[in-house]
Amino acid sequence: MKGHGTENDFVVLPPGAGPAELGAGLVRALCDRRRGIGADGVLRVVPVDAHGGGDPDVRWLMDYRNADGGIAEMCGNGIRVFARFLVTEGLEQPGRLRIATRDGVKTVDVPVVGDVTVDMGVATPLPDAKVQLATGRYDGIGWSMGNPHLVVLDVADVAAIDLTSAPTPDPVEAFPDGVNVEFVQRLDDRRVRMRVHERGVGETRSCGTGACAAAVAAMAQRAERTSYDVEVPGGTLQVEWKSDGAVLLTGPAVLVAEGEVDERLARS
Repeated sequence: MKGHGTENDFVVLPPGAGPAELGAGLVRALCDRRRGIGADGVLRVVPVDAHGGGDPDVRWLMDYRNADGGIAEMCGNGIRVFARFLVTEGLEQPGRLRIATRDGVKTVDVPVVGDVTVDMGVATPLPDAKVQLATGRYDGIGWSMGNPHLVVLDVADVAAIDLTSAPTPDPVEAFPDGVNVEFVQRLDDRRVRMRVHERGVGETRSCGTGACAAAVAAMAQRAERTSYDVEVPGGTLQVEWKSDGAVLLTGPAVLVAEGEVDERLARS
């Protein structure tokens, strides 16, 4: 199935689909926008066996891969699409779901229709670093939302940023597994505009964890805990940073198509 959250798009593989080991080559083939389905990443729906003493309310693991085949810890837009898939396919009922990820178990509220909210957990500071682009050098603020981010705040016009090449952190050693980089323009007290370059993908139309990191960095700059609207090229997300440190992300999760993949793609 194909779905998106604010135009951050994913191929969703239902339980039992594809090979037991989801190789990087197959992920790249699925995500190829010319020769495959086309997506920013793959979400594989994996049943969780709770008989070994695990949480009986956690029945599914979101196995997420970036478009380059690399494994990612968390995806804020992806988990909303993942949850919408579970409900649409009758694997879960609408309401509050608990879904396993590589960043731990996340709670997702899925109504019958409409936007989906996920508790992304606590935002954690990371080391700051410079961000180098071909067109300039910027101060990046480090935050983790289960995956690493460098947020460049107070950009005058994010539309003017050239993201055709990957931003480079300095020092590179601070992020040995790569880093997502957000460029943020403040529009008013509770609204920002963001563009993002995701590791293993490139610039995307949206990034859920990136929107959270951007909003948290902007709030932290003003020592506040509140709610922000985050404009991305693919739409608008809502981020709430609660007094207990938890970050809530709300936005659309849309399923657009379903079908079958030619088995030969896995061997290409």
